[in-house]
Amino acid sequence: MYRAVTRNIEVQVRPFYLEDRSDPAENRYVWGYQVTIDNQSDDFVQLMSRYWHITDGSGRIEEVRGAGVVGDQPELNPGDSYQYTSGCPLSTPSGFMVGHYTMRNKKGETFDVDIPAFSLDLPGTRRTVN
Repeated sequence: MYRAVTRNIEVQVRPFYLEDRSDPAENRYVWGYQVTIDNQSDDFVQLMSRYWHITDGSGRIEEVRGAGVVGDQPELNPGDSYQYTSGCPLSTPSGFMVGHYTMRNKKGETFDVDIPAFSLDLPGTRRTVN
């Protein structure tokens, strides 16, 4: 489990390898990741957008930006939690992801919440993410 806290908003990520959706002979490796966002602040927040910086094992970088997550822009009152699962294909057997969510509070102010860097590695291997 990987964890980051920004302005009392906690983001936890649990990555997992999807062997049944991967095809190493075709250089296709697929991971899922489950994200839990806990609003431990005293403010209402809404997740407006996401940004991902994805690096594969060869150092190739892909950046992904978009509105919300999995088609949703969840609203979290103080104490609320939101969880979703998504996925990431790579052409190498390892890589890592890091990013942020842009949140908006009740006053209309926006701010970024860190998504912790997490590694994508075949089962039985593990690299250190800086």
